Amino acid sequence: MDKQPIPDTLIEAVRQFSDPKVAHDFFAQIRFPYGVACPRMGCGSARVAFLEKQMRWYCNECKRQFSVKVGTIFEDSPIPLTKWLPAIWLIASNRNGISSYEIARGLKVTQKTAWFMLHRIREAMRDESFEKFGALPIEVDETFVGGKVKSPKNAAGRAVRTGRGPNFGKTTVMGMVERKGKVRAFVVPSNRRYTLSDKIYEHIAQGATVYTDGLASYSRLNRDYVHHVIDHATEYVRGHIHTNNIEGFWSVLKRTLKGTYIAPRPKHLQSYVEEQVFRFNERTEKDGPRFAKAVKRTDGKRLTYQSLINKK
Repeated sequence: MDKQPIPDTLIEAVRQFSDPKVAHDFFAQIRFPYGVACPRMGCGSARVAFLEKQMRWYCNECKRQFSVKVGTIFEDSPIPLTKWLPAIWLIASNRNGISSYEIARGLKVTQKTAWFMLHRIREAMRDESFEKFGALPIEVDETFVGGKVKSPKNAAGRAVRTGRGPNFGKTTVMGMVERKGKVRAFVVPSNRRYTLSDKIYEHIAQGATVYTDGLASYSRLNRDYVHHVIDHATEYVRGHIHTNNIEGFWSVLKRTLKGTYIAPRPKHLQSYVEEQVFRFNERTEKDGPRFAKAVKRTDGKRLTYQSLINKK
């Protein structure tokens, strides 16, 4: 296989990956940087031979053939890498995401196929790091995502007060961001203390410095953390005490959800959050290296259409 460079721009990526062999060799070198090994579970042998005409390898250990797609989000997909790789470039480089209709028009696939492709790419982007935050100060906050629920009207056509809060009919998303570091965000059942505290203790090491707003659910964090509170009812910044970084992340996330994806269903919302988390965490990288990282993450991930549409 020939060594393939990482493209710097979209036009370079389209030209480079228009050749099926080049696209194949590029993905193979990203996936197997230290040499090709059998991806079959329980095998992993490096005693393989490349069958150039079939664009497959033969494993001398388990006596089976495998393609470069086996064991990745591309497995069993009839879509060629000449379309998969530009799709990854587009979603990784567009700050506000890209809709399935745009992918469908650009790659000449159906909208349903493009929607499934984007969800598989989001699955690849998902962060699987279990290392706890704590080395840097962390800002924690929650927000509500969803469309506006209109109040009912009386016979005179005036809105009737129902006592519904700002989160009525919406999905709660919790986030935590290291200052000058990375972000993590999760769809959670509510903004109650037990829900938010569980996530904080799971992802932030005790003794770390944590900044939050005045929500009562955070009131007991001072028992195990250096907890600073900014009350948004009176002020937004007091010296170094603020939650501006996580608020900035919410701003970009909501612009993506409202402007590009319009109305993602709650059962799929975590996937859209993971997409924005990936781009935020790789924001210092140029388009080429960010694209290469997204391609690398496709290894070891799998998402079938049935599991996607039946996801609860």
